[in-house]
Parts: sequence; structure tokens; C-alpha cells
Amino acid sequence: MSAYRDEDPRLHGIKTKIRVVPHFPKSGIMFQDITTLLLDPKAFKDTIDLFVERYKGKNISVVAGKYLLYYHQQHDFGVPFFFFSGVYLFWRVVVVVSLTSVDRSKVGGVHVCEKVGRNMHWTVLYIIFGIEARGFIFGPPIALAIGAKFVPLRKPKKLPGKVISQEYILEYGRDCLEMHVGAVEAGERAIVVDDLIATGGTLCAAMDLLERVGAEVVECACVIELPELKGRERLNGKPLYVLVEYLEV
Repeated sequence: MSAYRDEDPRLHGIKTKIRVVPHFPKSGIMFQDITTLLLDPKAFKDTIDLFVERYKGKNISVVAGKYLLYYHQQHDFGVPFFFFSGVYLFWRVVVVVSLTSVDRSKVGGVHVCEKVGRNMHWTVLYIIFGIEARGFIFGPPIALAIGAKFVPLRKPKKLPGKVISQEYILEYGRDCLEMHVGAVEAGERAIVVDDLIATGGTLCAAMDLLERVGAEVVECACVIELPELKGRERLNGKPLYVLVEYLEV
């Protein structure tokens, strides 16, 4: 299913904030840059809201996200920057504006957390997986909004504990995802969150990891789809929910 076919008025604003960078990271690649989307608080919030509206109350128990940013080494802010920035934005923007009991004139980190702690009641445990790295941007705020735990899927040698690994083929190379052993229990319901689906290799690897430990992958969720690369067809019938599509002209 695709949100853009539902003609939600928020989708146009989201799509216009995504920048296309030609020939990055390699010649011939039209890179979908979501950092420009993050610069617009309304468009970023609308993106998170659309996913939350779809998954809240669906008895999802896992959300997974990956970390796979392309950047020059000297500009590497690291995972904590992206992870905690996403969580901070969620508390300050997504949660605060949705709770009528919060006095917005007194918004502050501790004050908001105290208010949220007293007024929010999670009734179902969910788990959200984020794929490294842009999945880390969208995954945590979605997880918090639906009462889920967030499980990061990382590149090799980034997780400190015992891991299980899954290799896969990208549209311009090979890579590997890893997940902590014990992060997910058999029988938990999961969604996999990423910024983009191209050939589908990354999502397939994420689903393979989860299913190897006995989780049920309910759906994959992406901000952008490149339909010409037919990544959806590689998901073996697994549902895919995307907000916008990019067609090369």
C-alpha cells in the first residue's frame, strides 16, 4: 500500500522537501536526500504522524531501523547524534503538541518528560526496528508514539554485544546488517522502518534477521520508493507502506 495514492494533503509538502542529488555516492545514482526534509519541522512531523496513524493500535511488537548514511568521514556525527536528536524532537514536538495537558509555554526537557510520564499510558508493547542510519531518524519517534521498543540494525562491528548477521546486495555494492542477540523474542510482531526502498536488498536482509529469531514481520515502512528498481517485488509478498515515490524522467 502507498500513502501517496490516498492523496493525503500532507504528502505534497513531504515530497517537495526531499532533495535529489545527481551522481551521489556514485555516477548514475540519483540520491534521495532526506536531510532537507528534516530541516522543515512541519514536514518532518507530518512524516512521523503518517506512520504513527497507520501503526498505532495494530499490536505491533517490534520496529527495526538501519543505519546506512553516505557521508564524508570528517562529517560523521555518529549514531548518538541521530538517535537522540530524533528522540529529543519527538518529546519536544510530536508528544508535546498532542497532549493537551502540557503547558506549551513551559516546555522544557525535564518538564515535558514529567508531564508525559504522568499522562501517557501504554497498553500494548510494540517493537520498532530501525535500519542504520536513516532508519534511526524515523524509527525512534515512531516507536515512542505507538508504545514500542526500538531495535537498531547496524553495520558490522558497531554493536558491542553478541550479534547475528545477514549479508545482502545493494544497488551499488554489498553490505551486512547485524542485530543484538536477545533484542527480539520469538512471536513478536515487527515492522521495519527505512527512509527508502530501491532494489529491496536492505529490507530483505532486515526481514531475514527478524524471521531467523522467530519474529513476525507485519510490514515494511519507507518514506520513499523508487518503483523503477522493483524493490517491492523482492519482498516476497510482504506488505510495503510508502509515503512518496520518485519516478526518473
